[in-house]
Amino acid sequence: MAEDQKPQVKKDAPSPAPSQQKQGDEKTFEGWLTEVVDVSVLRTGIYGEIKQAMCKILEGKDKGRVIRRNVAGKIRIGDIMRLPDTSREDKPIRAR
Repeated sequence: MAEDQKPQVKKDAPSPAPSQQKQGDEKTFEGWLTEVVDVSVLRTGIYGEIKQAMCKILEGKDKGRVIRRNVAGKIRIGDIMRLPDTSREDKPIRAR
């Protein structure tokens, strides 16, 4: 190869988001399962579309721990969610 020629580097196609990877025809979701044990009456977000839920972690190293997370959309006590990580916890909503 001549000195003025640079080797061609192939750019890989962007990989799917880690929480949603495709295996064949079905999608798999990474993360930890949690169960909603309490939903706050207070709301947050510009339009009040975010509720705060207390979630009990059902698997992984933090199994049994209860953390507070903000959730968009319909949520009820007993719902099962999959969180991408369990290290973060949201601050409580303060009423004004």
